[in-house]
Amino acid sequence: MSRKLRAGIVGGTGMVGQRFIALLENHPWFEVTAIAASAKSAGRTYEESVSGRWKLESAMPERVKQIMVQDASRVDEVAADVDLIFCAVDMKKDEIKALEEAYAKTGTPVISNNSAHRWTPDVPMVIPEINPGHLKVIEQQRERLGTSTGFIAVKPNCSIQSFMPALNALKDYKPSKVVVTTYQAISGAGKTFTDWPEMLDNVIPYIGGEEEKSEQEPLRIWGSIENGQIVPAQQPVITSQCIRVPVADGHMAAVFVSFEQKPSKEQILDLWRNFQGRPQELELPSAPKQFITYFEEENRPQTRLDRDIEKGMGISAGRLREDSLYDYKFVSLSHNTLRGAAGGAVLIAELLKAEGYIQPK
Repeated sequence: MSRKLRAGIVGGTGMVGQRFIALLENHPWFEVTAIAASAKSAGRTYEESVSGRWKLESAMPERVKQIMVQDASRVDEVAADVDLIFCAVDMKKDEIKALEEAYAKTGTPVISNNSAHRWTPDVPMVIPEINPGHLKVIEQQRERLGTSTGFIAVKPNCSIQSFMPALNALKDYKPSKVVVTTYQAISGAGKTFTDWPEMLDNVIPYIGGEEEKSEQEPLRIWGSIENGQIVPAQQPVITSQCIRVPVADGHMAAVFVSFEQKPSKEQILDLWRNFQGRPQELELPSAPKQFITYFEEENRPQTRLDRDIEKGMGISAGRLREDSLYDYKFVSLSHNTLRGAAGGAVLIAELLKAEGYIQPK
């Protein structure tokens, strides 16, 4: 590559935007050249605009401190300085849809962390190891938007990435029924314990919209392309509960599953340990070498010990055993702001670049 691709972060002052900033520091393919946010943050340096609001443990990268924050609504001005955009904004869903399509129509690829376009039929919602083939609908999306180079691709909800990879590795045995309870960290709400002291010593048995996403989004990812649109799969039937727990980072899932063709425990473990996807084949910069790590210990995985496995991009699993009502039960874990949010979006961008969907302007 003659030069790095110029990346813009739209919504760069929020928690996920900050993750993008940190992850793209010294990235071999991308560099941050533009940061945009709301009008109230615009016109100041990035350092000034997030003063007192930097939420990560790692220090703010020096090279972004003096970048002037732009008004995200000034689409043409922001798009002029970038080859692609990562989007993570806090706006109404219709406003996000319109904003992302406006950027795409400038000929700019948009990799979105938002939920607004997850059910737009010609927008691929991608976990790169699971459904890279869905990128093919970008051709139809470009026709609809009237652009030859712009498009939108979205990352799915952070909660499903704690359990869906483990189920996907077993798809040849046809999972039919899934019961899942997710135990989700407070960073999934964009919070730290400083922001949300009420979460200390507390569990909240409800997260708005999460159960619907956990039950429906996997079916779209497992879906097929028909007439230029993604049609969701019909199985497995998934029911879920989503619970907020006093953990900084890391979403854990307790899963019960039945199959049309029940595998042995040894077959499951072999598939988990050997599962690879397109990112591993291409050796993408952010791809975990070991996508799913299984722990034999009865008390693993644990959020604090294991959420950062493979730099936060791997999935860990444990406690696989037969169940009295379902075929098997197990526990799995992912890092919600790395694999589940900004890191997952960066991996999507790497896949898009490697497959020729993103080019320098």
